[in-house]
Amino acid sequence: MYPILYKAWPLKKTPSTIDSTIVRRSANYHPTIWNYDYIQSLTSEYMEEAFTRKIDKLKGEVTMMFYKVVDPIKQLELIDIFQRLGVSYHFEDEIRRILEKKHNTHHSGDVCKKQSLYATTVEFRLLRQHGYDVPQETFKSFFNEEENFKECLCVDIEGKLALYEASFHLRDGESILEEARDFAIKHLKEYVDQSKDQYLCMMVSHALELPLHWRVIRLEARWFIDAYKNREDMNPTLLELAELDFNMVQAVHQEDLKEVSRWWRSTSLGDLSFARDRVVENFLWATGAIIQPQFAYERRMLAKLGALLTTIDDVYGTLEELELFTNAVERWDLNGMEQLPYYLHICFLSVYNTINEMAFDTLKEKGCNIISYMKKGWADICRSYLLEANWFHNRYTPSLQEYLEYDLETFTDELKRGDNPKSIQCYMNDTGASEEEACQYMRFLISATWKTINGECIASSPFSKTFNEITMNIARVSQFMYQHGDGHGVGDSETKDRVQALFIHPIPIAKN
Repeated sequence: MYPILYKAWPLKKTPSTIDSTIVRRSANYHPTIWNYDYIQSLTSEYMEEAFTRKIDKLKGEVTMMFYKVVDPIKQLELIDIFQRLGVSYHFEDEIRRILEKKHNTHHSGDVCKKQSLYATTVEFRLLRQHGYDVPQETFKSFFNEEENFKECLCVDIEGKLALYEASFHLRDGESILEEARDFAIKHLKEYVDQSKDQYLCMMVSHALELPLHWRVIRLEARWFIDAYKNREDMNPTLLELAELDFNMVQAVHQEDLKEVSRWWRSTSLGDLSFARDRVVENFLWATGAIIQPQFAYERRMLAKLGALLTTIDDVYGTLEELELFTNAVERWDLNGMEQLPYYLHICFLSVYNTINEMAFDTLKEKGCNIISYMKKGWADICRSYLLEANWFHNRYTPSLQEYLEYDLETFTDELKRGDNPKSIQCYMNDTGASEEEACQYMRFLISATWKTINGECIASSPFSKTFNEITMNIARVSQFMYQHGDGHGVGDSETKDRVQALFIHPIPIAKN
C-alpha cells in the first residue's frame, strides 16, 4: 500500500559537484560538531537489569511518602518537587488523587489558605497545570481597598516567587494574573539585588530568567536535581530516585539518538553541501517534546521529521526546481521526480520513504490510515517554502501578518547569510519601529500565544492529556532552542552544553 524505495538513485554521485552550477544564497552553516562514530559509541550501564530492580524498590519507598504526608500544603509541595525532579510520571495516580481532592474543596473557603499567599499560589498553579479550571479571582483575598496587591505581601519572598510562577498560567483576559506578574517581578528583582540567602536567591534568579511553565521539562529536571541537593529538607531517597531515573531515561534516549543517526546517514542528506546536518539538534527538539521512555518510536519519528523539514528548508535552488519539487510532493508519485535534479531526488525520496514508513507503522499498530493527512501536511509546508522562495527572488518584504512564523534572536544571523526578512524585520518595515521595539512586540506575541495555549489545555479539552502535554512541550522546546540565539542553526554554543547534559553525561552517582 505504501511503497518504500530505498537508495533507488545512484548515491555514488557527489552532491556538491552535481548541484554546483546552481547559484545559491550563502548559508554559512558550519559542519555538524557531532561525529557519527562518536554518537554510535555512546553506551550506558543504566540499561542493565540491576538498575531496573533498584528503581522499582525506590519507587515503592517513595510512593509511601504520598500517604505519610497529611498536611495539605506539604502534599502540594511534594507534587511540585516530584514534577521538577522529573519523576512525577511514575506517580500519576497518586498525584491525580490529591489534586482531584484539592479541586473539589478549592471553593470551600479555607481561611488558612486565604491568609497564605504561598499556599494559595502553589495550589492554583498545580491545579491549572493539570487542567483544572480554577478562577483568577482566587487572588482577590490578597487585594487592598484599591484592588491592588497588599504591600505587606512583600516580605513573603517564597509567596511572591510562587505568585510569579502561577501568573504564567493565565489565559486571555485575566487581568488579575497580569497584575500579579508585574507585582511579583518588581519585588523579586529587588530581592535579588539585596538578598544574602544563597539558595533562595538562586531559585529567584532562575525563575526570572525563564518561568517554570515555559521551561523544557527534561532540562529543568537536570538543573533542579543539582539544586535540590542544597535544600535543607532534601530527602535522600527521593534524590536517589531522581538521579537514577534521569540516567536510566538518558540511556533510552541514547539508543533513540543512535537509531535516528543511523537513519540520517542512510539518507545521504548530510552529504548535501548546502543543507544543515543537524540530526542531533533535531533529536533535542524531539526529546524536549516527547520525554517519557515508553514513547521511543514517536520520539524517533519526530526527530526524523524535524531533520527532513530542516533539509527542505535549506533547499536554495532555482524557483523552477522548487516548483517541480512541490509538484512532486503534491502528486506523491515517484514519476514526479523525473525532471528533478539529483539533490532533489535525494530529498524527495527521503521524505517519500520516511512518511510512507510512518503511515504503514501507524496502520499496522493503530489501525488508522494517516497517509492522506501526512501527504497534505507535506504539500502545505512545501507550498509555504515555495512562497518564501518567491519573496526572496522578488526581493519582497512581506507584512508581519503575511509572515508571522519563526524567530526572535536568530534573524540577524539569517539576514547575514541572505535569508528572507523575518518577523522582526517585517514588523519594523510595517510600522517603522526600531529593532528593540520589534523584539518587544514579538515577546508580547509569545506571551499572548501562551495565554491561548493555557486556555486550550484544560480538563474539558477534546484532546487527550498526553496530546496536550506534547503540544505544550513543543512550545517550550521551540522557545528554549532560540533563547540564546539560533540553537538549531548554530549547534556549538548553548545547544552543545544541553546535548551533553541530556544525552551524553550521566549524573554521577556514588556507588553503595
